[in-house]
Amino acid sequence: MAVSDCLFCKIVQKKIDSEFVYEDDQCIAIKDIAPATPIHLLIIPKKHIPSLDQVEVDDAALLGHMQLVAARLARQLGIADQGYRLLSNCGEGGGQAIFHLHYHLMGGKKLGWPPE
Repeated sequence: MAVSDCLFCKIVQKKIDSEFVYEDDQCIAIKDIAPATPIHLLIIPKKHIPSLDQVEVDDAALLGHMQLVAARLARQLGIADQGYRLLSNCGEGGGQAIFHLHYHLMGGKKLGWPPE
């Protein structure tokens, strides 16, 4: 179910232009508009889930699917061998800015910890 004022719901519905790199019946992957790494994609479920904290048991297969998509994209983009980061910010204190669950797939350079 889409939420009318959700930016990512609008992107999923193609009401807002975005650079899609992947789409299937469950999720999309787009290029981040302000990349923090040379390769920075957002993997977004088509189902509106506000945050990881609000995931239900029924969403487990969707989350697993999104992680498999991330791994496939990392291989296709040539970052799987050197390593990459897959993360989800949860809540304002965790750095979440758009309240529609999504994963950041980041790579293309050596990533340190804590994040720079």
